[in-house]
Amino acid sequence: MTPPHRPAPLPRWPRPLLIAGIVLAALNLRPALVNVAPLLDQIMAEFRLTPTAGGLLTTTMVVCLGIVAPLAAPMVHRLGMERTVLAGLAVLAGGILLRSAGGPVVLYLGAALAGSGIAILNVLMPPLLRRHFADRVGLLTGIYVAVLVLGAALAGGLTVPLQQATNTGWRLTAAAVALLVAPALLVWLPLTRARHVEPRGPRPFRTLLRTPITWYVTGFMGLQSLTFYTALAWLPAIYTDAGLAPAQAGYLLGLANLTQITTALTLPALAARARTQSGHVAWAAVLTIAGYLGMLLAPGSTSWLWAVLLGLGQGASIALALLLIALRAPEAGLITAFSAIAQFLGYILAASGPVLVGALYQASGGWTVPLGSVLVLLMAQLVVGLRASRPATQTIDRANTGTRPLTSRPDDHDHGPN
Repeated sequence: MTPPHRPAPLPRWPRPLLIAGIVLAALNLRPALVNVAPLLDQIMAEFRLTPTAGGLLTTTMVVCLGIVAPLAAPMVHRLGMERTVLAGLAVLAGGILLRSAGGPVVLYLGAALAGSGIAILNVLMPPLLRRHFADRVGLLTGIYVAVLVLGAALAGGLTVPLQQATNTGWRLTAAAVALLVAPALLVWLPLTRARHVEPRGPRPFRTLLRTPITWYVTGFMGLQSLTFYTALAWLPAIYTDAGLAPAQAGYLLGLANLTQITTALTLPALAARARTQSGHVAWAAVLTIAGYLGMLLAPGSTSWLWAVLLGLGQGASIALALLLIALRAPEAGLITAFSAIAQFLGYILAASGPVLVGALYQASGGWTVPLGSVLVLLMAQLVVGLRASRPATQTIDRANTGTRPLTSRPDDHDHGPN
């Protein structure tokens, strides 16, 4: 029997420097995705794009979050973890600047590059947290997700005021989020001086795809992302169809996003200390279901309450999904590949959500069928989440791709710097 694959010794970076790097990277994971929506009418007008073509701009970035994710694992094997993070930040900055620099082809190419940079960083954050902060993975996951959500909220809320204050066109306004990448690059640059390459066994993806826990975590990641992006795309339309003013509907979307910070910041630290995360997964699903159910049954009544419940549930869900990636990887040497699979398949599934809900709305002429379908998917999210949140009891035997019992938690052997 081949012993478990163990990582090479980690560079002993100062923890404050690593935390600063993770926080600054997290701050850049959503602004490039979010700040397009407030400017979309101007972009469509300049390039004479149809609504479908305009919507594909954001869809292009979300799809890239999935299809580029598998590239992160071989990049880490070749370049090392820290240098791959630096490369992801550089690709993100280049994509943001490129999409504001030319015609329609350059616009979509830049969007694809920006999405690719985010995809690489998405995959690497859970492995970084587990490798360097195994003793505080819950706390750091909460901080990471809270900053990620804050970045999205700031980009959504400040894009139009920034454009009005600076009296600039959409190009400079859309490119402004590249300024957030600069400090992240400066912090990660010294972290690349030592090259820590993650070991890779034979066929890591094939090995992981034979492991049930991979599919449970991937299913949970994908379904919670699907319901999140569905709300991001359609929540304002649901509320305006219920009679609310467009500005009020926009504020409710902002409220839902800001509320996510509460559970994203607090829940992972509690869940990581628990023997099983099943109860936390269940409460996250119940809150999200309550938010969607309220929008279905009484969207015009206590609309703020449904937005708050939705935000609490979705903040908890994304935090738990990333925490489960960090905790449930069968062994340390496979954690980047494990994260890549969960996010590759998860975001591919998530990208279909807004499109399918829009198609159901168009076909049915109302929100009952689309929101009812989302509620069914949330029940599926609960089921796979409960399976994914059970304590890990097996790891991979590379000799025959079978399993053997674990004698400790999956992160007990991943000691970061003291």
